Amino acid sequence: MISEAFEYRRAASVDEALQEVGAGAVPLAGGHSLVPALKLRLSAPGTLVDIGRIAELRGIRMDGGTLVIGATTRHQDVASSPEVRAEAAALASAAPQIGDQMVRNRGTIGGSAAQADPHADIPAVLLALGAEIVARGASGERRIPADQFFTGYYTTALQPGELITQIRVPGGQSKGAYVKFSRRMQDWAIVGAAVSRGQGGWRVALTGMGPTPLRAAGVEQALARGASAADAAALAAEGTSPVDGLEGSVEYKRHLATVLVRRALETAQ
Repeated sequence: MISEAFEYRRAASVDEALQEVGAGAVPLAGGHSLVPALKLRLSAPGTLVDIGRIAELRGIRMDGGTLVIGATTRHQDVASSPEVRAEAAALASAAPQIGDQMVRNRGTIGGSAAQADPHADIPAVLLALGAEIVARGASGERRIPADQFFTGYYTTALQPGELITQIRVPGGQSKGAYVKFSRRMQDWAIVGAAVSRGQGGWRVALTGMGPTPLRAAGVEQALARGASAADAAALAAEGTSPVDGLEGSVEYKRHLATVLVRRALETAQ
């Protein structure tokens, strides 16, 4: 299909992008979620503002003990970053599994977070890492914990006129992994499991087990008590709400969750 007509503008700075977004424009970075939606006419914005060439929104650096990733940083750059491997192992594990090489060369970490697809890889990983999503708008900048950012199917805590500028991850999370199951290599995850160990202990998050990425609280509590990976993973489906679909039944997805959490924990340890 062909999209509805729209105006295309390219922003040279964050301030310029915010002016456009504040006037109702939809930001375009990698476009791997937005462009298909445009073609299917699931999205019909009057204006697109290209933010992909704003230098301020790209790059990976350390800020004290915090890993800072610009919103338009490509998945391939995340996958190849030594800082990410050293400080956020779960993200380093997930990034090479996103789509194919062409997707990783164009898709961005901020775009994946903003899309909030419940079957995408990045949202669950950010949840497991205890990340903060930094959003900027006309009223200033705010940091939104990942636990509060994903609010429903394809919906987030972003307010109209706000733009994601950074992802901030507490450093020192050198133990972590992301494991997913898909029918084909490049498909969305049917179910995925992200695990990461930080100063507060293990955090475990699930992909595809509800309308948002979900913390597996039962698993985390069991690990804190000293349970084995297998015993803790048996609690992975508690509190989840998967749905029946062509890709599998509720029971099948719950089983996948236990298997994948165990694999992720064993890989990370």
